[in-house]
Amino acid sequence: MARNNPRFLVDESGRKISVVLAINEYRQLTEDIQDLAIIAERKNESAESIGEVKKRLLSCHGVI
Repeated sequence: MARNNPRFLVDESGRKISVVLAINEYRQLTEDIQDLAIIAERKNESAESIGEVKKRLLSCHGVI
């Protein structure tokens, strides 16, 4: 995803002190952070192959 260029607020000496983002970019960044947190929480869970998922869905619901 292409990111917009952020705008910075600077103090009297020209040091960056704040950043201004478009609201859509801010929302995307917070969504990305939430996704990464979920990934980190689940990284030690066992993986399930697509074949296993299909079998489980068929046996429980009769559909894929």
